[in-house]
Amino acid sequence: QLYRDARECLTLLSQRLGSQKFFFGDSPASLDAFVFSRLAPLLKAKLPNGKLQQHLKSLQNLCNYCTSILSLYFPWDGGETRPQPHPVGSGAPRAAGADGGEAEEDPHKRRNQLLSMLVGLVAMLGYAFLSGIVSIQRGGGGGVRPAGRQPIALEEEEEEE
Repeated sequence: QLYRDARECLTLLSQRLGSQKFFFGDSPASLDAFVFSRLAPLLKAKLPNGKLQQHLKSLQNLCNYCTSILSLYFPWDGGETRPQPHPVGSGAPRAAGADGGEAEEDPHKRRNQLLSMLVGLVAMLGYAFLSGIVSIQRGGGGGVRPAGRQPIALEEEEEEE
């Protein structure tokens, strides 16, 4: 059922986008950022079960939409233009291939992974706080507390036992 709903959602997004560059015309809006943040990992990641990914790849306008945003805003990651390799002897990390050729290795891969994890953690915590799943209550005096949440003083606790 979950896969069917996800496939239907992708199909509806494809129909809504149509042949436009972005969902609301020629310039991106917050909806574009939200949709791209969901579609790009689905399109680019290696997944154990690729049914949903294959469906997305069959929706050519959504693939073009992701590729367009990647090349426009992340040219070093998804577009055709790649950063030029560092000159030999500049201390840039390189990996030698098995055939003796040099393969370019991302020197900032670890940093990017950590930043991605940090952004994800902040997003999850922000959602938890904003949705009320997690809340911070300050201790201290004078504040009105909801019924049933009165702190128990140490003496009262000992008397109850």
